[in-house]
Amino acid sequence: MTFLSQSPAIRTIPPGRSDLPMNKKILLNAFDMNCAVHQSTGLWRHPRDRSTEYNTMAYWQALARELERGLFDGIFLADVVGVYDVYGGSADTALRDGVQVPVNDPLLLVPAMAAETQHLGFGVTVNLSFEPPYTFARRMTTLDHLSAGRIGWNIVTGYLDSGARATGQAKQTSHDTRYDIAAEFLELMYKLWEGSWEDDAVRLDRELGVYVDPAKVHRIKHHGEYFQLDAIYPSEPSVQRTPVLYQAGTSPKGIAFAGHNAECVFIAAPDKKQALASVNSIREAAVSAGRSPDDILIFAIMTVLTGDTDAQANEKLDDYRHYASAEGALALISGWSGMDFASAHPETLLKFTKTDAIQHTRDSAHYGRGQITVAEAADRVAIGAGGPVVVGSPISVADTLQSWMDETGVDGFNLTYTVVPESVTEFVDKVVPELQSRGVYKTAYTEGTLREKLFGQGPRLRAPHKGVTFRR
Repeated sequence: MTFLSQSPAIRTIPPGRSDLPMNKKILLNAFDMNCAVHQSTGLWRHPRDRSTEYNTMAYWQALARELERGLFDGIFLADVVGVYDVYGGSADTALRDGVQVPVNDPLLLVPAMAAETQHLGFGVTVNLSFEPPYTFARRMTTLDHLSAGRIGWNIVTGYLDSGARATGQAKQTSHDTRYDIAAEFLELMYKLWEGSWEDDAVRLDRELGVYVDPAKVHRIKHHGEYFQLDAIYPSEPSVQRTPVLYQAGTSPKGIAFAGHNAECVFIAAPDKKQALASVNSIREAAVSAGRSPDDILIFAIMTVLTGDTDAQANEKLDDYRHYASAEGALALISGWSGMDFASAHPETLLKFTKTDAIQHTRDSAHYGRGQITVAEAADRVAIGAGGPVVVGSPISVADTLQSWMDETGVDGFNLTYTVVPESVTEFVDKVVPELQSRGVYKTAYTEGTLREKLFGQGPRLRAPHKGVTFRR
């Protein structure tokens, strides 16, 4: 894939306003998925879109280079196990519209992108409900080695019954039980990553012929409610040991889990009021877990359409709307909520009942708490998946991003794509310099691992994070 511009992102333009504290910089992830249609349904049909090239290595390597040119902190890769088959009782709509299907494994993208970059981080979604802990831990250690400490794990527990059926289960485990399983899974990960090998276990003593000191490698025995393990962990420690831990659930169970385990949390709020409430809940959960409220970085979903002027950007939005798929959006909403909206009248008010799918969807966080119709919800989700869509000139976009930082307490944004590559290139060429001129976005990367870049302290988990307690 060829991007539209290769000009440097760092340049001088007239300064705009800056209301953020001098040491507060906006953090940015690109929000993506190893498929063509992630958050904006139907835009793969746009004549300038190249997202259907997602199944080529060149596509991802070009994207990685462009994000690093824009000094993005990372690429946040979503994933689902299963297909969206709730809408109409089948996967036909999802398949027809390409809604997160076809989709490939996100982990395998990391080495290809890491080889093209030096600083870009990789937050990769992996569903622990379908992963054997031992082999999963080894894959993440391997990626942390190969990326020189730039790997993160977005911890999810799944929400599609189709995924459960695909892996031999009748249906997915109940929502709250999934978090109980996740807590034990994380405990086992900490034992493997933090407690198995001592820092100086690898001797590489050629004279004595000792590669590893056996006394400094410790067998891990775990006998829990959901997992059993008795093994020597086969991988020597990577630079971060435990990858940076991302989490995206904002149900009460999810927030409590984040308070104990997450270093970064992704929220999907439609407006500042909902974002502020989520931010406060997450920070309170961190304090309840014995941590500082600032120990967790919070990223809000955001879709940006920009142009040289507000009018030009709005023309672009109107153009995109010609290609958006309302039915594809309803397939997403049905899958997220676990409810079939195929037979719902378009003017019916959107209402949810309790299911074992995504709980923030049931609580209507995306959709104005049930005060909009099914048709309006589909329109809102078709571009940007129900999150805020910011449309305007670079100055207008920068003003909006800053206002979200000021008024919600988020630390940055997960930016969704619309038409690829122009939505990425235009942000890098137009919005990044505007943010830099205001002093609210970095002009260079700092050295070190992903954790060091994000937190400004060492490459490994730091106290009082619970993972530290498993360290030898």
